[in-house]
Amino acid sequence: MVLFPALCSSQDNDFTCSRATFYGSPDCLGNPTGACGFGEFGRNVNGGNVGAVAALFRHGLGCGACYQVRCTIPKLCTDDGVNLIVTDHGEGDHTDFILSPRGYTKLAHPDMAAELLAYGVVDIEYRRISCQYPGYNLMFKVHEHSRFPHYLAIIIIYQAGQKDVTAVELWRADCNEWRGMRRAYGGVWDMPNPPEGALNLRFQVNGADGQQWVQVNNALPSDWKAGVAYDSATQLY
Repeated sequence: MVLFPALCSSQDNDFTCSRATFYGSPDCLGNPTGACGFGEFGRNVNGGNVGAVAALFRHGLGCGACYQVRCTIPKLCTDDGVNLIVTDHGEGDHTDFILSPRGYTKLAHPDMAAELLAYGVVDIEYRRISCQYPGYNLMFKVHEHSRFPHYLAIIIIYQAGQKDVTAVELWRADCNEWRGMRRAYGGVWDMPNPPEGALNLRFQVNGADGQQWVQVNNALPSDWKAGVAYDSATQLY
């Protein structure tokens, strides 16, 4: 079956035309080793409706962003498509999205999933939307590769809204100043020899309303542990 590129005929001006495909997965969910560094969170979040992106990855800035994706074959696909979360980087055949099998089949009418899978690659339109995590605050997860107390790496999860995290800093009381963490890769921020004691953290977000800093005191306890996610008691909208 051969697909030919189609002009974007959507009446919604905020949609962008592209193409999407899907990747293999033994359980139809996300990839726990995805380039964003989300681990098991990246496999299960949003019911496994996740995906990899190419240009939209933006050197890791795009990790955790949410998009509405819908295919443009009316007889096969629903009007709403699927809302998905970016958890990985990947490039396909002129595609902006490589979806989990679960996410890809959500594009289709319930009785048309198998036929849509047979296409392999489909024309789509997409737009960025606000992420929503009802019942969850934003959380800081200490990455499994962290080694207390000498090396700290974190990822920000359950980040609602439509903003990009552009910087993360830790407060060093001994120097009376904020020190920047490094974006190690994807959505992972790290620092060797982090400050001792409970950690105050701030992160910079960039959105349609400009840039702002969000500060969280005692974001991590003095005895932080690798693999544990800590509730920030705050959320972005």
